[in-house]
Amino acid sequence: MSEYLERITANLNRIENEEAVALERASDAVAEVICRDGIVHVFGCGHSHLAALDTFYRAGGLACVSPVLDVDLMLHDGAAKSSRMEKMPGIAGQVFRRHGVKPGDLFVVISASGKNAAPVEMLRAAKAAGVTTVAISSAAYREHGGVLLDEADIPIDCKVPYGDAVIEVGEAKMGGLSTSASCCILNSILIEGAKKALARGVTPPIYTSGNVEGGTAKNVALEEKYFNRVKHL
Repeated sequence: MSEYLERITANLNRIENEEAVALERASDAVAEVICRDGIVHVFGCGHSHLAALDTFYRAGGLACVSPVLDVDLMLHDGAAKSSRMEKMPGIAGQVFRRHGVKPGDLFVVISASGKNAAPVEMLRAAKAAGVTTVAISSAAYREHGGVLLDEADIPIDCKVPYGDAVIEVGEAKMGGLSTSASCCILNSILIEGAKKALARGVTPPIYTSGNVEGGTAKNVALEEKYFNRVKHL
């Protein structure tokens, strides 16, 4: 446990120290969306969609976050299939058009490699729609075809190594860093963006635990506000 924890902690420290400007820009973009009552859309394929789920409809989460989910690009209905489909051109555009993305929203694309068709085309679709884009990806993949960081309005390098896993186990490696890195980055920019919106006099829409007194009533009010704007509510 100590070895893996040290690798995770070192990676997160690198992100904090080396990506401060990008994180600041991204949190500014989140604050702008909150202040104009927009939506933060989050997309990732395979394990990258876990960060989107981590920030969606949960205690302490922003109600204006909309995960862009498609069963064919997730793991639970055929992991091998989803891995192949992520690389197939033409799918992302069809998924994008189903989520009601509008100018004034923010679109976050998460992909450690930043090279496969679905995340790259999703980012391009968002840019074509006039939406500010954030990419969470690793610069280690640039020389291996990763282009996401170079195409986003706000690129954030998640610092994970080529191949993701970091703990040697015989001739193989275990212990990927991309999920912890992406979740930390995404939650950080959402939290900081909410703080900035509050400083401007706009109360951010934040879910409360349904297991504390009054939480359910507060959440129902937010559900009603976003029910027709967040596809998976």
